[in-house]
Amino acid sequence: MDNISRAGLSIQMESKMTSNNQVHSLNYVHRLDVNSLTAGEHILNFAVATNAIGQWQHLPVRVFKGETNGCRVMITAGVHGDEQNGIMTAMKVAQRLVDQKIAGCVTIVPMINLTGILHHSRDFIAVDPDTSSSNLNRYFPGSAEGNEVERYLHSLWNNLLLPNADLAIDLHTQTTGTCYPLYIFADYRIEQSKAMAQLMNADVILNDPGEKGVLETAWNTHHVPSITVEVGSGRYYEAELVERAADGVMNILKSKHVIAGTAEVTASPLEGTKTISIKAKQGGFIEPQVTMMQEVEEGELLAIQYDALGIELSRYYAPESGTVLSHNLETLRAPGSLVVRLIK
Repeated sequence: MDNISRAGLSIQMESKMTSNNQVHSLNYVHRLDVNSLTAGEHILNFAVATNAIGQWQHLPVRVFKGETNGCRVMITAGVHGDEQNGIMTAMKVAQRLVDQKIAGCVTIVPMINLTGILHHSRDFIAVDPDTSSSNLNRYFPGSAEGNEVERYLHSLWNNLLLPNADLAIDLHTQTTGTCYPLYIFADYRIEQSKAMAQLMNADVILNDPGEKGVLETAWNTHHVPSITVEVGSGRYYEAELVERAADGVMNILKSKHVIAGTAEVTASPLEGTKTISIKAKQGGFIEPQVTMMQEVEEGELLAIQYDALGIELSRYYAPESGTVLSHNLETLRAPGSLVVRLIK
């Protein structure tokens, strides 16, 4: 394993035994500059921030550096801790890049939200009693003078993500209890983002200008074209969607000549500009009456809700025509929980 050497950078080393009894030396770094790396594969841990007892929290990072210059692609996952298909997609891409001839660099950060992942939680679990558990994807790029969440993201953004990317792909899933197809958020005002979205060969693309605090928006506003990739359902592994998402990422890498091969657009995704979320009016058990990607007309029955005795409480109907983008998988729905999401 290559060591990282960089002037003024303090590096700690730890040996890790792998399943095939090979010892890998892990580099612990507080700041990464991929331009300074030697060609080859590098496995390291990024010391993002200290926890409440002063111990460094380490994010695993895998870097594939080419012998020739080229596009630097950043792949992230695990911003939401319950979105494991995104994490698995990042891992699958890394596995496929082993022994590939690379031009440029691919940096993979598969588990951004360490506390959320360990708690099977969408949110970052804060210890500061004045800070609630938070959706990390509303606070990028963070703040050096902010709360625990904002400081964590400020370190991540400035010392790992932003300095090492020309393009960015952020991997997610739908929230636990609900489902998505292979679904892309892309700002069509940015030509490279639109092109990446189409290269994913997804089921659906939403032309979305972005929301403040979202990682994709932070990338785009800092002139790094980006897309958000939703890979099915939260929590549970969906092999087919993970493989398709990994194929799409590899397709993007081919298009940028980071790896050899010809990029191909083989799908005709539904492209939308608007989503409509139908949410539970009250608590209860909700039985979906639609399936993923089903086209529905205004007034069509979407779901039926029951109380704890099985007595019908409510019926939910399409407020306008559209295509089913998401619906609940867990029948238990609190007031305000998602029942069905349509896309137009």
